[in-house]
Amino acid sequence: MSVLVPAYFHPVAQEAAWRRLAARPPKTVVLNVDSGPGTTRDPDFVRVLEPLLAAGVEVLGYLDTAYGDRPIRELVVDARRYRSWYGVGGAFLDQVAAGADRLSHYRVAAAALRGQGRLVLNPGVYPDPGYAAVTDLLVTFEGPWTSYRAVNAPAWARLPEQFCHLVYGVPGWARRFVQRGASRLAQTIFVTSGACPNPWQNLPTYYERLPLPRNDNAAPGRRSKGE
Repeated sequence: MSVLVPAYFHPVAQEAAWRRLAARPPKTVVLNVDSGPGTTRDPDFVRVLEPLLAAGVEVLGYLDTAYGDRPIRELVVDARRYRSWYGVGGAFLDQVAAGADRLSHYRVAAAALRGQGRLVLNPGVYPDPGYAAVTDLLVTFEGPWTSYRAVNAPAWARLPEQFCHLVYGVPGWARRFVQRGASRLAQTIFVTSGACPNPWQNLPTYYERLPLPRNDNAAPGRRSKGE
């Protein structure tokens, strides 16, 4: 099982959280500067990303697709800024539509973004099955753990390595229960105690107790402190 951390917090406001990520690096971190890369390169983000990139962490740039209403050319420009300013290795597309009527839009977007690295789409639900073919990883659940207990995968979603689940509002006593349940549905997960409106604005107090498998992206001879 892999861990993907939505790091939607600024280094000045949450410097301790970035230190904790550097001390125990996950496989993947989603960088969200300002619902995108922002308008200028932020040296504070450059500083906190350096140890993560050196440890082989995959960093993805957050892009809001507005459920298919945002022009693809804007997504490409922002993806290039992420890569140029922060050295990211791909894109995390959020607010992704789930219906078959927008599938062609995301096929074109995925083709346009392929040169920017690995691609993750986040509709937050199980979408039309065609979405699985246009992305490297598909987020098929994002929501509270009270709803997660009732999640059932559709018949077409039988390969957990294709999917990611992001579960919030998880109390410490329930994290193992959620992790066990997630393991049969998605190979990539993240659980947090955070709640709306932004459950990803900090790391959970139990972050150091989350299982972090060996980071296969790490440079030879280097292992994460979580091993």
